[in-house]
Amino acid sequence: MSESAEPPAPRALPLVLAEPRGRKKPPRHLADLAPGERKERLVELGLPGFRAKQLSTHYFARLVDDPALMTDLPAAQREELVAALLPELMTPLRTLEADRGTTRKTLWRLFDGALVESVLMRYPGRVTMCVSSQAGCGMACPFCATGQGGLQRNMSTAEIVEQVVAGARALARDEVPGGPGRVSNVVFMGMGEPMANYNAVIGAVRRLTDPAPDGLGMSARGITVSTVGLVPRMRQLADEGIPVTLALSLHAPDDELRNELVPINTRFSVAETVEAAWHYADRTKRRVSIEYAMMRGINDQAWRADLLADVLTSYGGSERWGWVHVNLIPLNPTPGSKWTASDPADEREFVRRLEARGVPTTVRDTRGREIDGACGQLAAAPSVVE
Repeated sequence: MSESAEPPAPRALPLVLAEPRGRKKPPRHLADLAPGERKERLVELGLPGFRAKQLSTHYFARLVDDPALMTDLPAAQREELVAALLPELMTPLRTLEADRGTTRKTLWRLFDGALVESVLMRYPGRVTMCVSSQAGCGMACPFCATGQGGLQRNMSTAEIVEQVVAGARALARDEVPGGPGRVSNVVFMGMGEPMANYNAVIGAVRRLTDPAPDGLGMSARGITVSTVGLVPRMRQLADEGIPVTLALSLHAPDDELRNELVPINTRFSVAETVEAAWHYADRTKRRVSIEYAMMRGINDQAWRADLLADVLTSYGGSERWGWVHVNLIPLNPTPGSKWTASDPADEREFVRRLEARGVPTTVRDTRGREIDGACGQLAAAPSVVE
């Protein structure tokens, strides 16, 4: 594809992405609202609007979750103010730890009983939170634990943000080995397809990046939004003006195999999807990450590495090496699944062939295998809610 070629016209979003009807919505929380809307919400309830900033400071800056510690709020109104803008959104059911406590996976029950997961991973010099954007997922990828359960519902902006704030609290309270710290990176790679819950995800990104006390004050460059390839939403994201990293879960370089591994490919082909990823990189000047789960005998053949290199290097002209990198993911198989991780020798050969073509390639650090690290594994375990 030449650099000047016209991109294909976006297709309408497929109907499969529709959220089940008839579900109650989560309670409104200040993280769902822009700063001005928080003030308006209090005024609507007959409460002083200026208290909204104090509540925002407690939530985003002080990371307080106990109303008794909000001593700058009048005791007579404190309960009413907290109920108005800081309703309880989710309850931790179980937290599992690995890597000497520096990897923590939490199973949450939402207000309606839906289950989601988040993972905190502490590395030297950074802390990454992996968050869910939906309860379940409608993309039906056969090798993914979440995809096998189907979509229950979209999460609200505040439910997404609360996962990060909970991690920030744990770090601030020195509950994670390594001393007090802060969340530096957020990846939307937990349960769900972020682009299928676009408005809430973008709202969450804005709350995470808004300066304190309006938000957490994170850098947008520390946030990664993943997708299996919802082309119209990828193009929309390119126009948001938020320099997040886009991660495309490709998993196969050819339509025949990707139609099986990532069913949405029957609506948006490999060529269309990679074109949209290149468009994002070209518009934002942000390098795109190509996620590729390595599955033994399925997509890890050497010739597929060559084909992947062909696909990726056909974009970008003289800058083609700078717009993309490949992140190979050793598959974390689910119990009873036919999908298993690639042989290490095949993985090394895959890397060698991509790098020989000048395509930057890394292999993801596999944390959390012993704590059901793959997204959806913990929520699918029957014992966790007994």
